[in-house]
Amino acid sequence: MAELDDVWIPLVDEPIGGIVERILRDDPALAARVETPHRILAFKTFVYIRTGILLGQLLFDDDIPGWDGSESWVDALLRDPKHRAAIEQEVRTVAEEIAADPQYGDDEPIAPDESTRDRFRAFAREHLGRG
Repeated sequence: MAELDDVWIPLVDEPIGGIVERILRDDPALAARVETPHRILAFKTFVYIRTGILLGQLLFDDDIPGWDGSESWVDALLRDPKHRAAIEQEVRTVAEEIAADPQYGDDEPIAPDESTRDRFRAFAREHLGRG
């Protein structure tokens, strides 16, 4: 089973995982919309599948001009701004679909919100003498 785990992690983390993480890092408001345990699980499951399908379609539909093998075929595809925009739009679409799904309406965020952090800081200053 360890052999399957060794294969699974790179397929998820590279390159699709990196693309998805960059898009979420560049758009904190979008990332916040899928920051509950169930939303993250659904989002990552569907975004990896749909992004992979889209990358495969782009590879099938378009030649990679001047590709010499020095970079991955995904990086070569993403040099084209229209391909990069298509991938970014797919990630945003999946995030919006998951965020809008009423099935996840009662999920609590993973991290505390800013007001909770402020209350904790006030408590720590008052009771622990820290700030």
